[in-house]
Amino acid sequence: MVKSSVLGYPRIGANREWKKALEAFWAGKLEESELHAQLQDIRLNHLRKQQEKGISLIPVNDFSYYDQVLDTATMFGIVPQRFAYSGGAVPLSVYYGIARGTKEAAASEMTKWFNTNYHYIVPELDGATPALTENKPLAAYREAKEKLGIEGKPVIIGPLTFLKLSKGYKQSEMDGWIDKLLPLYTQVLQELEREGVQWVQIDEPILVTKWDAADLQRLNKIYSHFAAAVPGLNVLLQTYFESVEQYSDIVSLPVQGVGLDFVHGLSGNAAALKQFGFPENKVLFAGVVDGRGIWKASLREKLALIEELSEFVPADRLIIQSSCSLLHVPVTAGQEQKLVPELKGALAFADEKLDEIVLLTKAAVSGEASIAQEVEACESALDQLRQSAARNRKEVQQAVAVIGAQNPVRNLPFAERHIAQQNKWNLPLFPTTTIGSFPQSAEVRKARQQWRKGEWDEEKYEAYIREQIDLWVELQEEIGLDVLVHGEFERTDMVEFFGEKLAGFAFTQFGWVQSYGSRCVKPPIIYGDVAFEAAMTVEETKYAQSLTNRPVKGMLTGPITIMNWSFVRDDIAREQIAYQLAYALRQEVEALEQAGIGMIQVDEPAVREGLPLKENDQAEYLDWSVKAFRMTTCTVQDTTQIHTHMCYCEFHDMIDSIEAMDADVISIETSRSHGELIHSFEENTYKLGIGLGVYDIHSPRVPGVEEMTSMIERALRVLDPKLFWINPDCGLKTRGAEETIASLRNMVEATRIARNQHALQV
Repeated sequence: MVKSSVLGYPRIGANREWKKALEAFWAGKLEESELHAQLQDIRLNHLRKQQEKGISLIPVNDFSYYDQVLDTATMFGIVPQRFAYSGGAVPLSVYYGIARGTKEAAASEMTKWFNTNYHYIVPELDGATPALTENKPLAAYREAKEKLGIEGKPVIIGPLTFLKLSKGYKQSEMDGWIDKLLPLYTQVLQELEREGVQWVQIDEPILVTKWDAADLQRLNKIYSHFAAAVPGLNVLLQTYFESVEQYSDIVSLPVQGVGLDFVHGLSGNAAALKQFGFPENKVLFAGVVDGRGIWKASLREKLALIEELSEFVPADRLIIQSSCSLLHVPVTAGQEQKLVPELKGALAFADEKLDEIVLLTKAAVSGEASIAQEVEACESALDQLRQSAARNRKEVQQAVAVIGAQNPVRNLPFAERHIAQQNKWNLPLFPTTTIGSFPQSAEVRKARQQWRKGEWDEEKYEAYIREQIDLWVELQEEIGLDVLVHGEFERTDMVEFFGEKLAGFAFTQFGWVQSYGSRCVKPPIIYGDVAFEAAMTVEETKYAQSLTNRPVKGMLTGPITIMNWSFVRDDIAREQIAYQLAYALRQEVEALEQAGIGMIQVDEPAVREGLPLKENDQAEYLDWSVKAFRMTTCTVQDTTQIHTHMCYCEFHDMIDSIEAMDADVISIETSRSHGELIHSFEENTYKLGIGLGVYDIHSPRVPGVEEMTSMIERALRVLDPKLFWINPDCGLKTRGAEETIASLRNMVEATRIARNQHALQV
């Protein structure tokens, strides 16, 4: 009989209870015992919900106190040496220190989880002596069984994926690390087997990316070892986010089940299934419900897909499940009361996806007629959205078609623009600036809330925002920054702010998802054609510029980042969505320039996040992403300086595309990765203006002058001093005012030292 399964469930809670508990603990407002109790309540509630919905195989150990990769690392005692860990169960102080940093030690690097908007803590293997500190999957299994009577499916990140996502070892040491970790994984699995666990889900999403013959040998070694060590335990080898590479090799591994993504990896996995079939001794865990998107599944299409799969896999060896963990979508659409009916009717968040999985499983067991009413209701809802006016703006579609056919380029090449801009701005060696936002205190957030609730009128709110701009423009001048920003106090989120002012967007009330740690975002929904309606940033930027003789940057979020950090419609290509956004943002860039703003920053931190996992698809994506950026910025005057910013990700493999964006100045995160990005510029020439972030804004610690000076000096060994800028890693919205001011003072002092050392060399 066909069963249902889920790969994971959102940990944050419908009202972000998880986030609030963590932050109360970090602030010293919650004792550790209270934190454990509150998180257990949240965790059990999530399990109970899946149980009540009727999910057959419910995941356990998918819950986390911060991040699932960090959980795996600390379970195996892999703790960076700078945290003075001495063995045994990793204390929460060390666990959170790795993630967030301490006064004494920098946090570990954070980077994106494959091509999603979630970010994980990168394990550091250098100097680590792995040992099993606690069997977290076993504890999670016992809790679910004892508290709720649930026969859970423990989830654990697989050895190959864990190692491929880690740092601090050479490729030649990979096999040695497998030998170190195999006994620990085996102990975890053996203890699960002795406990009576039926299925364990071992996540190996790395298998949808490029891997080689040596990795295949490693996989055979790992899973053959498991097969011999735990013969009574059913092992599910789970992949997601794309189709697997080397399908026939994967399904031949000695495991009892294989999980494949039939949403984002549909074409590749379906083709492989038809070509090679599926082993008769294995269970296919078919990911047919999109775990990353927010749209209702077409039940009719999914039933047709399941029927196709049934030609290769009989019902007793077929499991219907989500394509990946539901971590990437909001908890429930049931709370949303302010969306237009045609949009709300087409949404499915985590809880609704559970319902879809159960319905599809029911139909697979009892026939399509058993859910005929639900199928018709689903198709009707999807049709209403397709036919809505929001998705049929002919004027936008026609304008984008015209500019999309053009080649967007600036009037002059960078070398000539740079001379014109330097003559206009007369900036010193190593200009200093920040990335855009300044601390948003509790008072700022409260003021915005009062304005949104109607307790403050527009005039009072605008006056308050201007007071904040006054304060921070004065502080920037006093600190000694060369290029200023207005601080973005009127903005909740760098994507949401623009989405609220553009046509084609909608916003949920409770549609939160986890970005990293306790950082939750409420992504906009791009559900219709995007259109510019009125200037969005001119008023505040123009006001800030009126307060100072120093240049103030206009601050925009770029088209690719807005797209990648939103939930987007799935009825047209992402390329077309990007061009619609670029066309709208171009009009804002032109409005800023007309208002006298001569430096404009168009941030694109999420370009790398949207990079397809398949190498064959990456060049095309980068080409149209670069084109969208240039569509946004190409119409400005030669003396108008275009800045951009990128963070969170590895960029070594896309330096050429970054340069092709033709921004006059780019700032890139480097300090969180301890300057490793600089190595990319040791191997690749970069001829445009660039600022490599000299301190990590995700940690509350104040970096010293010497630390920043060291970062600057290493960068200047490979970058042109005449084109080098100095700035923090990212925006400062989440930091406190005191630490921000102290850090920026140190940054300016480090810049003064660098100027003195290099003035005669330039």
